[in-house]
Amino acid sequence: MLVTRIALPRRTFLRGMSAAVALPFLDAMVPALSAMAQTAARPVRRLGYVYIPMGMNPAPWTPAGEGRIAELSPSLASLSPFLDHLSVVTNLEVRNSAVAGGNHATAGSAFLSCARAKRTEGSDYELGVTVDQVAARQVGGGTPIPSLEIGTDLIAQVGNCDNGFACVYQNNLSWASSTSPLPNEADPRVLFERLFGDGGTPDARRAELRRNASILDWVLDDMARLEGRLGAADRRRMGEYLDAVREVERRIQNAERQSTASPLPSLKRPSSIPVEWEDHVKLMCDLQVLALQADLTRVVTFQMAREGSTRTYPQIGVPEPHHPVSHHTNDPEKLAKLAKINAYHVSLFGYFLEKLKATPDGEGTLLDHSMYLLGSGMGNPDIHDHRNLPIVVARGGLGAVKGGYHLKYPDGTPLANLHLTLLDGMGVHLDNFVDSTRRAGVVSEPLSL
Repeated sequence: MLVTRIALPRRTFLRGMSAAVALPFLDAMVPALSAMAQTAARPVRRLGYVYIPMGMNPAPWTPAGEGRIAELSPSLASLSPFLDHLSVVTNLEVRNSAVAGGNHATAGSAFLSCARAKRTEGSDYELGVTVDQVAARQVGGGTPIPSLEIGTDLIAQVGNCDNGFACVYQNNLSWASSTSPLPNEADPRVLFERLFGDGGTPDARRAELRRNASILDWVLDDMARLEGRLGAADRRRMGEYLDAVREVERRIQNAERQSTASPLPSLKRPSSIPVEWEDHVKLMCDLQVLALQADLTRVVTFQMAREGSTRTYPQIGVPEPHHPVSHHTNDPEKLAKLAKINAYHVSLFGYFLEKLKATPDGEGTLLDHSMYLLGSGMGNPDIHDHRNLPIVVARGGLGAVKGGYHLKYPDGTPLANLHLTLLDGMGVHLDNFVDSTRRAGVVSEPLSL
């Protein structure tokens, strides 16, 4: 029997002058007559973390029942369409945050590291390797970008940010080593160019992009050549993906035009940041989806907002800054506003999950093949408490899934246990997780999700 089909490499790119567009997984990338061609391909696993600052109002956050639940709490209600993919986890804590001082700096820095931050206002900061980087070392080698660190705050703070702790602890969720924080990228244009730009200096690519309608215009010839090798299903899949790329770029260009037309010329306004924060968050979510869909990365951290944020939310009835609202002193009005902020942040995570669910990936969707942890390093923000953290895990078919559960663990269960569990789901197996020089002291077996 003569077999004429030659599979496309998984790392196929559309290329043009100063541009390279990675492709999603296509049927044409499965070798003919292979086992994968006749059965569902083994899915690529993805792992992500989304950080929301300053804890929660526990009453409207916590589901009423334990174990299997039929409905979510008011703060989590926007995630109801994904209930079968969710585990709400309560009573986890980060002891090293409290030991190090119990504040915003230690909340953010310990969320992924579970390590004790060194108190310093200078450049001699020290923390520990974060769990995303543990995963990236094992699963990121096969992708162009081992891990992606993004946010929405263009941060310029240096020196002391919180009670003798350097700003670096609040600015960065990810640390490659105890002394190497990985900065977030908050500019969608810069992130877009990092994902799709290829060649020339950043300034040259940016200037060329502004002279052209779209980065996709550079690769039209390569697109036409490749389409001749694809079946109908692959052509449809690639068309949908490239339409999504073009739509994200169009929104970035619109943000640039809005910023240029701003009536506030005295402000140093970033050129590609949407005017509305919600639009900024959604744009960063869409860029994550494109990066995961094209297998440019498999590990992502997204700091939706940083600890100590003074962002206001008048669009949901909270014109006061988030940080003062979080110090509620049990005032019913402030608690109600804190709950509104919690629900708003969660709804934006719901937007992201919907995008994952709507994006085909092999025999399923990106949501089927991903695990994402939404949470905060602070529980009760009024007293800077690092117990009973607000945690939600969304995951597809990676490992034994307990969708639709409220998992209430004993008081004081380490957050590190959950990190071990998610690493297990990625095929990364550790006996414990905490930097050896800053061990939490209690790191037991992974949790059962």
